[in-house]
Amino acid sequence: MGGHDMTDVGRRYVGLLKSSLANELYIENEARLIFVFNALLNHLPLELKSVYQAPSDANLAAALRNGKAIGQSVGLHKSSPDGSHAPAPEMRNVLELSHSMIGRARLDNIEYCVETVLREGVPGDLVETGIWRGGACILMRGILAAHDVTDRIVWAADSFEGVPPPSYPQDAGLDISAPVLPVLAVPLDEVRELFARYGLLDEQVRFLKGWFKDTLPAAPIEHVAMLRLDGDLYESTMDALWPLYHRVSPGGFIIVDDYFSCPPCGTAIEEFRGIMNITTPMQRIDDQSVFWRKEA
Repeated sequence: MGGHDMTDVGRRYVGLLKSSLANELYIENEARLIFVFNALLNHLPLELKSVYQAPSDANLAAALRNGKAIGQSVGLHKSSPDGSHAPAPEMRNVLELSHSMIGRARLDNIEYCVETVLREGVPGDLVETGIWRGGACILMRGILAAHDVTDRIVWAADSFEGVPPPSYPQDAGLDISAPVLPVLAVPLDEVRELFARYGLLDEQVRFLKGWFKDTLPAAPIEHVAMLRLDGDLYESTMDALWPLYHRVSPGGFIIVDDYFSCPPCGTAIEEFRGIMNITTPMQRIDDQSVFWRKEA
C-alpha cells in the first residue's frame, strides 16, 4: 500500500485544506460573528460600523489565532446586573464555527502520521472514532488523494447523534450529550454533504453509524494504519480500543484527541495500556492530545 510522492501542488492543496477546515481563511468573518453573538448575549447595542471593525480588535484577533492553533473556540462571558462576568458555556453551541475543532497542531499531526505510514508502507486503513463534522477524516481523504492512493479506506465512525450520556462511573460528571451540547450531534447527511463540498465523498470513505459498541466489533476493517480516538468518554474510548487496537499494524499510529482535556478518556488510555502492557512512550501533540506508534 503506497502512493506517489506528493508534489508541490499536492502539498499546497493539503495546506489549503487544513486552513479551510480550521476556518483560518475567513477568520475576519468569525470575528464579526463573535462580536454579534457577544452583543446579543449581553444586550449591547449593535452598529454596522462596529461589526465591520470587529476583526481589528487586537484581543479578539489574538484569541481567534490562538484558538485556531490549539483547537479551542473563543468563549464568551455573560454580564450580570451587579457588573460581574461569568462564562457562558452554552454559547459553545453557536461558537463552534469551523469544519474541524481540533486546531492546527492536531491537523498537522494527522498529516504527519498519514505521511509516515504511506512513506513506510505500513499496511491498513485510516480510522477515526468520533468525527463530529468530519473535518479530520476529510483531511485524511485529502492526503490520500494528494498521494494518488486508491487502496486505502477512511473509516468514519460516529453515532451522528452526539456523545452518549454518562453511564459508567468513570464518566460521572462529564455530560456532553446532545441535550447539553446539541452542536456535537451532527447528522450523517450533513457530514456526507460536507465531504461532497470538499469533493472528497467517494468509495474510499465509509461511514459507521451507531454507538461504537454496536458498530466496531463487526466492522469490516482488516488492518489499521492509523487509529484516531475522539470519543471524549471512558466508555467511548474503551468501546473503540477493544475491537480495533489489535487490528492496528506494527508501526501504525494511535492518536488520542482528549487525553488531557477529558480525564475519563485519559483514565481509559492508562488502564488499557496497563492491561495490554504497552510501554511505548506517548508523545504530546498539544495541551489536549497525545499519540504513539504500535511496536511489533
